[in-house]
Amino acid sequence: MTSAASTPHATRSDTTPAAVPTATAAARPAPQPRSAYRAFRPITTRWADNDVYGHVNNVVYYSWFDTAVNAHLIEQGVLDIHAGGTIGLVIETQCNYFAPLAFPQTVEAGIRVAKLGSSSVRYEVGLFAQGEPMTAAAGHFIHVYVDRETRRPVPVPDALRQVLQALVVAG
Repeated sequence: MTSAASTPHATRSDTTPAAVPTATAAARPAPQPRSAYRAFRPITTRWADNDVYGHVNNVVYYSWFDTAVNAHLIEQGVLDIHAGGTIGLVIETQCNYFAPLAFPQTVEAGIRVAKLGSSSVRYEVGLFAQGEPMTAAAGHFIHVYVDRETRRPVPVPDALRQVLQALVVAG
């Protein structure tokens, strides 16, 4: 039998709840200005992006992050989605929401690189309602670059690294 003192939600014999460790809540991120991003792409919302609550559904934001970054890399000539030997696999993603977006708004995605490692990159994307100065949502995802065939990590290719360097922000 386990003693009450060894179980995390146990109570003391006097029925006073035992102390349960709590995680310290991180400060909520704040909206970011346009000046915090290095490149921008327009995104056309679709009627199907809205959910029953009248705004763009949260899963759509992640699609926009991926589309904005990959379209930028394709336009820069450093991503060949069909035959490139190196591909980026997402290992982490996250989003914070500050204001609703909805069809038929046009959204602008700001892109920056927060960290560029030997085989990984942390992309940060801010989503702005057209003409608005602050992000309606902001998030990130981390790519680890791998060999397309072996799926083993490889260094970020030099041409890609040069394009990513232009997106790096300090701090």
